[in-house]
Amino acid sequence: MRIGVLTGGGDCPGLNAVIRGVVRKGVGVYGHEFVGFRDGWRGPLEGDTMPLDIQAVRGILPRGGTILGSSRTNPIKIEGGVERIKENLAAQGVDALIAIGGEDTLGVAKQLFDRDVKVVGVPKTIDNDLNATDYTFGFDTAVNIAMEAIDRLHTTAESHHRALICEVMGRHAGWIALHAGMAAGANVILIPEKPFDIEKVCAYVESRFKTRYAPIIVVAEGAHPLEGQMALQTGELDAFGHVRLGGIGEMLAKEIEKRTGKEARTTVLGHIQRGGTPTAYDRVLATRFGLGAIDAVHEGDFGKMVALRGTDIVRVALAEATAELKTVPASRYEEAEVFFG
Repeated sequence: MRIGVLTGGGDCPGLNAVIRGVVRKGVGVYGHEFVGFRDGWRGPLEGDTMPLDIQAVRGILPRGGTILGSSRTNPIKIEGGVERIKENLAAQGVDALIAIGGEDTLGVAKQLFDRDVKVVGVPKTIDNDLNATDYTFGFDTAVNIAMEAIDRLHTTAESHHRALICEVMGRHAGWIALHAGMAAGANVILIPEKPFDIEKVCAYVESRFKTRYAPIIVVAEGAHPLEGQMALQTGELDAFGHVRLGGIGEMLAKEIEKRTGKEARTTVLGHIQRGGTPTAYDRVLATRFGLGAIDAVHEGDFGKMVALRGTDIVRVALAEATAELKTVPASRYEEAEVFFG
């Protein structure tokens, strides 16, 4: 078979490990041939390809990002986009496609499968918010980067007697904020799943200062106060209809200073969380996903996504995987609340 591979959406530590796993087993064990599509769905949409053989994947295991490039191109929103993809796949002699991405990329994959494109999905998101899989690669790396940053904030916060706020990624799901905040001993963690009471946050801040320690607040970019206000950088929408988020950390800092009289500063980790070298856990998980994906293609089990259940790599329907997001349950947040203040 001749198999196409693409990576879509935000880049993520471990993408190259998936590509390597797919190609190494696909060529070495099954004798398949591969072609890489550049920049997510733009590649098959425009017929933009690159060679993808054993030589192309040598040395990429520890590298962050993706050698294929990525984008947020949505072919479903482009007139005739699906037909253009099908025509380009046929022109390239591609028998099947492996799509590596998050909810948006795999949502497109599901729609393509419904229109007779042979596709297998691999779950990728640092937010860990894809349903049907216990973990996604990239999440562990993002959490460790955020944890290290928060560890460093503790020392400077105590030196200057300031409240320090660390804004992390997490549009609809607060998994990074929850895990990094718990691991680094944050005094308050704010997530999108539970609108926060700013007065309660300020009470936690003042309570922390009374212990002669400075408070650390970890906030997901999609967190918002009880009254439903959302701090936005712009009102712009991307190709999948998502508003660009940001600014909640600065809003919190201003409110805390105004209400408590204490200095507050914000650190926005942004893209630092998803750049650089993946952790050992993410390298192994990504590699196993790659191996599982090429097995599914070889067996003709299309319309599926590989997933982690416990310690096993299993296959689930793309429709199930993209039906709803995996958000932080109330019970997990209650565990963290024990340490607030």
